[in-house]
This record gives sequence, structure tokens and C-alpha cells, in this order.
Amino acid sequence: SRPPTLQEGWTHMPSNTEITVAQLARLVGTPAAPAVVDVRTDDDVAADPRSLPAADHRDPLAVASWAPLYAGRRVVVACQKGGKRAQGTAARLRAEGIAAETLEGGFAAWRDAGALLVTRVALPPRDGEGRTVWVTRARPKIDRIACPWLIRRFVDPRAVFLYVDAAEVPAVAELFGAAPFDIDGAFWSHRGERCTFDTMLGEFGLASEALARLATIVRGADTDRHDLAPQAAGLLAASLGFSRMYRDDLEQLDASMPLYDALYRWCRDAVAETHDWPADRRSK
Repeated sequence: SRPPTLQEGWTHMPSNTEITVAQLARLVGTPAAPAVVDVRTDDDVAADPRSLPAADHRDPLAVASWAPLYAGRRVVVACQKGGKRAQGTAARLRAEGIAAETLEGGFAAWRDAGALLVTRVALPPRDGEGRTVWVTRARPKIDRIACPWLIRRFVDPRAVFLYVDAAEVPAVAELFGAAPFDIDGAFWSHRGERCTFDTMLGEFGLASEALARLATIVRGADTDRHDLAPQAAGLLAASLGFSRMYRDDLEQLDASMPLYDALYRWCRDAVAETHDWPADRRSK
């Protein structure tokens, strides 16, 4: 067979500035996840308003104005099919010293692979800096930590959370344009036997086996139903411990994030693994 022409060689050469759907899917929801920038056209977004988890939708032609927001971070840029909009934006980011890759096949490949997508229409309004703002009762225990974890890992990494006196939540929400959550009468709250974490999974369209398993643990801990999952009692104990360790609710939230990261990774990757002592007991 003849050797490939120069043009054919370039066409089939693997790119060192792309990330595959499978590679990115393994990072989504973890602390190691890159920032995701969606540069699809308005028409493409209108045709399918869902987005990759934790993605920011930005204008590629204004990249010089928003590039500083991603300084020091790894970025994955996605357009509809991984073409000129994504590749040009990623190249421009790299010219600014930002480690930027494109998503191979773009949004279409991600969607067609059945990877997690977020329903954007459920998002509350953003503030002047593009962040969603949420408000709930002070002194959080389970739901009021689990929900911020979910939002920051899968919806809006820069989301702002306000913890205030329970009686002031509606007024603060109105004054500061914040979305109230985990409080009676709010849209983002318990529904029947389901807790606020369940509500957010449903409204954001976040359907995965791992998140559903985590939701059962959160629900069991939050509603005193430890029969739902054996891990629920442990989550309650750890959460009450964190609430005693920190007077500042935001410090408690920051300290608790790794707990939910660990539970999520167990739910996703380690449910079949066991541990015993002596290590060879099961082999006898």
C-alpha cells in the first residue's frame, strides 16, 4: 500500500491538545475536573439548552476579556462538534499561558455517548460576575452541605452560598437575588419523602447510578432513615462532627467537600470492594 500523503498524515495524526469524552467523563464531579467552557453558537444552545457539567457558556470572540478568569487552571473548550470555535478559543487561551484543550467531537460526541448533561433552564439567575447565588438556613448538617457540593461539582463551580437565620431566608433571597433552598415553601426543597439533594438531581437532569446511590445515602442521613443505606449513619456522624468543629458555616462547607468527594468516588468506583482483617480471611 502507498504511504499517506502529507495532507492525509496530518488528517489522521492524533492531537495533543484534545481530550476524549471518556477521559473528561472520568474527571467530572471530582476535585481534579478541569474548567469547562462551552462556546457553542446561540442557535446550537437553543436547539439543546443542556450543558456539560459545571460548564460556563462564553463568547469565543470575547476570549481576551474573560481569559484571566481561568489563569492557572486547566480548561476544556467545547463547541458543537469540536471544530473551529473550540480549537480557536483553546489556542487563544494557550497564547495567554492557560492550559487549554478541546473536547474531541464536542458537545455532540458528549451527548451521543450518554454522558451527564445539566438542564440549564433550571438554573437561577446569575449575579454580575456570572455566579449563581443561593441562600439557606445557618448551621448546616446534611442537605445544606450536600446540595452546595452538588452545585459546585456539577453545576456552577463558582456558586455563592449564603447561610442566614431561618426567618431571614426569604427576605435575603429577595434582597440579594438569591435562590432559597432547603427551607419550607421553597422550590429547591424537600418533596414528599425526597430531600433537597434529590430535588436538585431531578431538576438539573443529573441522572447517573453513582449520584442516585449517593442521594440514597444523603436521604437516609438527612431524614433519619438509616435503613436506606448503611453509610447513612456514618454520614450523619461525620456531619454532626463537622458542625461541632466549625463555627463558620462556610468553613464547615469547605472542610466537608472532601467527605462528599470521597463518598461520590465510592459510589462510582468502589462499591464492590471489601476490606477485612486478616487480609487473607476470605481465601480460607
